[in-house]
Parts: sequence; structure tokens; C-alpha cells
Amino acid sequence: MSVSGRQVALASQAMLQTATGRSCGYGTAPTAASLPTGVTLPYCVLYELGQVAGLGPAFGDSDADARVLLQVSSVGTTAEQASLQADKARQAFLARVPGSGQYLNPINVSGGTVIGRELDREEGTSVVNSTYSYVQRFVLTVSTPSS
Repeated sequence: MSVSGRQVALASQAMLQTATGRSCGYGTAPTAASLPTGVTLPYCVLYELGQVAGLGPAFGDSDADARVLLQVSSVGTTAEQASLQADKARQAFLARVPGSGQYLNPINVSGGTVIGRELDREEGTSVVNSTYSYVQRFVLTVSTPSS
């Protein structure tokens, strides 16, 4: 079974909202009805940037690994607010439980298991029309179970 980029993105979006306590849109700003904070700044926007087949099983095998690239844009009214939200997003993806090596915030992908996480790139802060954003890219390695 192949890895669904959409399922990985939805699971990551849910994890970000829970871990940061702020709304996170999928490909667009959150709506007023988005939980937990609607369109109140700061918030995140998550973008699915595609995936590459991993070094897992041979092509055509029922097992599959993929490296899924996600972008998180943290948005705020000031550079400091956007940077703080980016710190929370980084922590959400990469923090580990002390002594166990397990990730602090699980990413529960339907039909797959996240087996690795890394920060791929940080673009830093930019401003457009008095709205600041801080862009980060994360790579999740996802494996699917054998059939």
C-alpha cells in the first residue's frame, strides 16, 4: 500500500493544533470556525509539498516507505509572534520524551506509521502587508504495514 500524503498532512495538522494550542489551516488560513482559536493570530498553515519513495521494500511490494515533505508557515502580527509560533511548531514536530527517545507529540496517520522526523529547512521571517510569516519545512518518513 502506498503512503497517502493527504493522510499524513491531516494527521500532522491535528498534531500541530493539539501541541501548539493554535489553529492550523491546510493549504489556506484557518476559518473562523477552526478549532481551537479560529483565525485569531498567531496560527499555522500546513502545505503538503509531495513525497519521495523511501529506501524500503522493492518497487511493487505491498509495503512502502515514503519521505513526505510538509511546509509550516507560522503567521503572526509581529515578527516575534511569528517566530514564537514557529518555535512551537518545531517543538511539536521534534520534541522527544526525556529518557525514552519517543516523540512527545504523536502523529497518528491512518494506514501508516511515522518512523522518522526531521527539520529540512527554515526560511525565516518575512512580512507582507503587516502580516509576518516564518516558514519551515519538515520531512516525515512514513511506513505502511504489510498486507
